[in-house]
Amino acid sequence: MTLTELYQALATLGLPVAYSHFPVGSAPQPPYIVYLHAYSSDMMADNQNYAGIGNYQVELYSKTKDATNETAIQTLLKSMGLPYRKTEAWLASEGLRQVVYEIQLIGG
Repeated sequence: MTLTELYQALATLGLPVAYSHFPVGSAPQPPYIVYLHAYSSDMMADNQNYAGIGNYQVELYSKTKDATNETAIQTLLKSMGLPYRKTEAWLASEGLRQVVYEIQLIGG
């Protein structure tokens, strides 16, 4: 799966979606989704990167607990065969709840 395919899939949920962040001054009202590359876990062999494995975060931001959109994201990730880890936090400085899904894209 590629980043473009991930974006296209996330866009089907009907929420605003951006890579990394929305341009300054143009962030939509929550809920919205941001996805970004967190780090690499490339498979290595013979002193070189053999297979690219990118670890990405799909982040849902909302004003309150948003079980409907969380379920929609989880259902989408499962349908795409993307295992995930889920964490959530309250961002007091932003007044937003953040739910983070950690996924891996191999070769994408």
